[in-house]
Amino acid sequence: MSASPPTWSKTEPAPQLDEEQRLRELGYQPVLARRMGGFGNFAISFSVISVLSGCMTLYGFGMGTGGPAVMLWGWAGVGLFVLCVGMALAEVTSAYPTSGALYYMADRLGGRKWGWYTGWLNLLGLLGAIAGIDYGAALFTGAFLNLQFGFVPTPGSTFAIFLCILLLHAVLNLFGVKLVSVLNSISVWWHLIGVAIIVGVLAIVPDRHQSASFVFTEFVNDTGWQNPLYVAAIGLLLAQYTFCGYDASAHLSEETSNASVTAARGIVRAIWVSWIAGFALLAGLTFAIQDYKGAQDSATGVPPAQILIDALGTSGATALLLLVIVAQLFCGNAEVAAASRMVFAFSRDNALPGSAVWRRVSGRTQTPVPAVWLSVAVAAVLAVPSLYSATAYGAVTAINVIGITPAYAIPIFLKLRAKGRFEPGPWTLGRWSKPIGWIAVVWVAMVTVLFCLPQTNPVTVDSMNYAVIALAVVLVLATIWWYVARGSYSTPQAYGNAREQSEISEGIV
Repeated sequence: MSASPPTWSKTEPAPQLDEEQRLRELGYQPVLARRMGGFGNFAISFSVISVLSGCMTLYGFGMGTGGPAVMLWGWAGVGLFVLCVGMALAEVTSAYPTSGALYYMADRLGGRKWGWYTGWLNLLGLLGAIAGIDYGAALFTGAFLNLQFGFVPTPGSTFAIFLCILLLHAVLNLFGVKLVSVLNSISVWWHLIGVAIIVGVLAIVPDRHQSASFVFTEFVNDTGWQNPLYVAAIGLLLAQYTFCGYDASAHLSEETSNASVTAARGIVRAIWVSWIAGFALLAGLTFAIQDYKGAQDSATGVPPAQILIDALGTSGATALLLLVIVAQLFCGNAEVAAASRMVFAFSRDNALPGSAVWRRVSGRTQTPVPAVWLSVAVAAVLAVPSLYSATAYGAVTAINVIGITPAYAIPIFLKLRAKGRFEPGPWTLGRWSKPIGWIAVVWVAMVTVLFCLPQTNPVTVDSMNYAVIALAVVLVLATIWWYVARGSYSTPQAYGNAREQSEISEGIV
């Protein structure tokens, strides 16, 4: 950038009282407990990004869609572009620190329909993320049980483990945001120390390592497509899927002190810390590969587990797998928190069927309890195809990417289009706002198209990319529901509608 420091570095923390007043100015009566600090806000986005979840669960996918070269260089390149998206989104978050986050920003900057469709895309991405994260944790749990007890995972048993994990995350989220914040703070250190342990052990223990040439230049294509550029582009899904979920900081802004600054900082910090940690993890894992094809065809069903077994033996692999599984559980728990706040906020503005139910808040914990249960229930439904299709998990992760990633870019695009009508908050990019914003918008447009394309050739009923169907279904349903709910859906424009805000306050039970 330039020698002059960006505006955000000069920002002084604002009193918490100002955040409550700012929320009222944006039209909402505060009903959620503001018990999360700046580190906790950063921690929830870092936990949702979770390099120990995203990198590990899609590592096998990356091995066949470009291999080591695409995984390593793709991570570096995608991380840079995602950082631009995150910075541009952080600037808008600072101006509109509400639980509705992306859709509220789009509504204020572009109008009701922009907000409506942004909200539905954001919701699809968040619910797809819960399904992807927790199903990935179920896969790794099955591999762990296979090593420890000889358990043979099947689609049915993996789905049963998945449902148990969803139930655990629902229950943990019912205890209030304070517990969520504490767990996320632990999660940060668990992830950072976990990555250091995994990389350190894989660097020291194995007798043999791959060459730097293999790690950074080896290209592998098992997709059936002949064009290497297309294959490499498809392989970027590993990185782009992992770099999703940093909007969690924005969704928890109504529960964060000094949110106009800390939520914005939380987004950016979560991305760059994950960028560094993820690169180290991918490099460490790839250097330690002993048998590439054997890892791909592992009996555990999880290639990273086989890499650990080959490099460290069963006991060492089992210990590190347990470390990864706990990190994935932290990740899923944070994602349920973010998704449930989106459900709550969207219902608060009467955008969902049954909004009066989903926006209810517990008077004891100040947590949107029905929204938590709805989030895990829909995530369970999204993962049902995994019972019948071996490629369904890739589709679930693509649903997350093509749902949530466009939702990141819409408020950024609308901010650029609004020009002088956008009033920045205390965290701002200053003169870098426009170039970084356009880089973000163009990148998101590219990856959205990319991850709607088929990932394997020939395209069959089993191998087709169902993510595009899920996206189409949600957009169709959103369009139909628009004509039903457009009379009641609205975001408050100035201090809110007194009657509606009173009803929401009375919904605290």
